Amino acid sequence: MESNGSVQPADEADSPEWLTSSNGHYGSTANSMLSLASKPEGNPAVSRARAHIIVAVLCYINLLNYMDRFSLIGVLLNIQLFFQINDSVAGLLQTIFICSFLLVAPLFGYLGDRFNRTYIMACGLLVWMLTATGSSFVIQSQFWLLLLLRGLIGIGEASFTTVAPTVIGDLFTGQKRSVMISLFTICMPFGSGLGYIVSSSVASQTGDWRWALRVTPILVMLGLILLLITCPDVPRGASVDPLTRPGSYWDDVKYLVKNKSYFWSTWGVTTLCFVVGSLSFWMPSFLYRARVTQGLLPPCTVPPCDSTDSKIFGGVTLLTGVLGVIVSTIISRWLRPKMPNVDALICLTGMAASLPCFFIIIFVAPASIPATYVFIFIAELLLFMNWPIIADMALYVVVPRRRSSAQAFQNTLCHLFGDATSPYLIGAISDAINKSKLDVSEFYGQQYSFLVLPGILLLGVLFFFITSRHLEKDRAAAQFLDEDSPPCEPTPQLPVQSNGRCE
Repeated sequence: MESNGSVQPADEADSPEWLTSSNGHYGSTANSMLSLASKPEGNPAVSRARAHIIVAVLCYINLLNYMDRFSLIGVLLNIQLFFQINDSVAGLLQTIFICSFLLVAPLFGYLGDRFNRTYIMACGLLVWMLTATGSSFVIQSQFWLLLLLRGLIGIGEASFTTVAPTVIGDLFTGQKRSVMISLFTICMPFGSGLGYIVSSSVASQTGDWRWALRVTPILVMLGLILLLITCPDVPRGASVDPLTRPGSYWDDVKYLVKNKSYFWSTWGVTTLCFVVGSLSFWMPSFLYRARVTQGLLPPCTVPPCDSTDSKIFGGVTLLTGVLGVIVSTIISRWLRPKMPNVDALICLTGMAASLPCFFIIIFVAPASIPATYVFIFIAELLLFMNWPIIADMALYVVVPRRRSSAQAFQNTLCHLFGDATSPYLIGAISDAINKSKLDVSEFYGQQYSFLVLPGILLLGVLFFFITSRHLEKDRAAAQFLDEDSPPCEPTPQLPVQSNGRCE
């Protein structure tokens, strides 16, 4: 990559203390790629204001990313009635979307480590915008076309999700970088909640669920324009250091598989995606069916169906997502000086503490909707605490030149075995229970299918426990490439080489 005209990270600035880590060298995104590059003379640095504008644009697009994903779920009951499909077939809408997403994520990770990331994201946004618009015009006899278009939307969104975090990492150093990644992460639950609320509200006002899918494409068009105007091709840290130039794709794979913290935390986040994917996809319809079972609502036979639970659940998701990010960041910053492996411990504690909440949600719903929402709030808060921590770990335990590939592989695995699988699996179990016992209503089939989730949470607790045993060592192994890091202390595992670094 040519150095002429390259962009350097914005200067450190004072950050809100509750969002910053106590140490600028670990437990944060401080190890991002650009931080290992020396500052070549004569290259204009991106101003602090410009860097913040770029991050704001990326956060805006990330919010739309999750808003679009959950817009369809906000009107799922209407879609099931319109196409006359059961739960397992409805689950395919999410499965197809995520499968296409994960199939191309490694490709975008490879490209993101080597080519112009702005153009990669822009092409993905264009595909996303066009296919999302097209999906709103599918007629009743062409459900297969809706599945196809959902798959193409996944391809478009994969380009952005894989590349954007590494761009943010290259714009900032030290504690400031942790703040920006936290803000980027907050957009995930915030956008998810807006997706439920906006789509269900639009469908109710227009009387047609298809209008709910036409909101985000308009907003994505604005995001595409802003991206091309504000975001240059921020160079990677490898641009001026031959030791950090990308290796082969196979070298990336071998490195990531041998990195125990990355490997086990990836399986941990996979279990989290499985549970959150099921919860987000099926909970509004589960609550609606619970109301019908209690006699609070009549069964819906003609769309639009009652959207009260989509709106309330969206609001709960939005609030718990924001609070979860803030709370986990505060706890992590407070405990890191005392517990170097605290990030993995926060993740396993959040998942373990949410276990009893799931049993209460499953069995209290047919008796009390308000009580169910209380425990949904607690469970989501505990689970959403993991997102910024996981994003942090995936960056600081991996050497900078392989972080786009690391993001891509993690996205692929957590979606393939997580939220690509869970909506269909839960729907299939629900349908099987309903068919096996004719006197069981749709609600009870879905209720018993949710019992899969506590078992998956237990696996996640185990994976993050294993991660906690390796986290400090793997972080130190990756940290030496960050120019902000102090000289490393040689150990038998990290001997000093002739270049003065530990490898």
